[in-house]
Amino acid sequence: MFDFRLKVFYTVARRLNFTKAAEELLISQPAVTKHIKELESAFNLALFDRKGNKVVLSPAGEVLLKHTEDIMDIYRQIEFDLNQFNQTLKGVLHIGSSTSITQYILPPLLARFHSIHQDVKVELLSGNSEQIEQALLNKSIELGVVEGKSKRREIHYTPFLKDEIVLVCSSKNHLIKKEEIRPEELKNIPLLLREPGSGTLEVIANALKEKGIRLADLKIEMQLGSTEAIKSYLQHSDCMAFLSLHAVLKELEGNELKIIEIKKMPIPRHFYFITPQGPEGGLPALLIQFLIRNHKL
Repeated sequence: MFDFRLKVFYTVARRLNFTKAAEELLISQPAVTKHIKELESAFNLALFDRKGNKVVLSPAGEVLLKHTEDIMDIYRQIEFDLNQFNQTLKGVLHIGSSTSITQYILPPLLARFHSIHQDVKVELLSGNSEQIEQALLNKSIELGVVEGKSKRREIHYTPFLKDEIVLVCSSKNHLIKKEEIRPEELKNIPLLLREPGSGTLEVIANALKEKGIRLADLKIEMQLGSTEAIKSYLQHSDCMAFLSLHAVLKELEGNELKIIEIKKMPIPRHFYFITPQGPEGGLPALLIQFLIRNHKL
């Protein structure tokens, strides 16, 4: 229905790779090249430059990408609105979520969503909260779910789900003999933390700051890029780690990990939906409403 050449350009511009764009679009690489050349002929401008083995957008390509992103947003909204007349919902929804949310929260909910809306194809990108926010600003996704709430003015934050960060260690930990510690004792405990940019790390840093403790004051043994890596590490060390309660429920039930309470220092937080500032609509709004209704079921 819409100009396929713009979709080809949009895909190449996001991937910066003709072969990967062809694979995503399910067409041949020569067909991708042909569509790009037709656009370049129409505007009498080069849209991509080659630098060695790499493809980069030309200045003209940068301008066209900005307008194409706006057009793609309009296309998605048109498709959603017109399908309402047929009482059908279809289309592709690109979403992103923080690693912990991807692993422990979304899969069963997305499976239930798909069983109801089988013509809606959901493509999920996973990363830390900072990466997901950037993907939203870059228009690589239309909806994100992140840990914690940062201060980006360009992003609208909607509360989704309550969570709690807890201090955990292996049930076989030899260093800890008590079930509660004081905040200042954290300075002498070997700790595992998530990587910079993690929403979990940001929440922890803010909670510690309220107790007059900086991350630099802690005895950090290692920073790891995923919750699963941290949980595995804990099983083979006497370290402790701050993790989402949702992420350790299975290990707590199996007595593999245990919670160490921190006196007068609970760390509650929310998971948030993130969308661009402005009115919400279309498939992102549909999924948000579904997840809010169904996450407790």
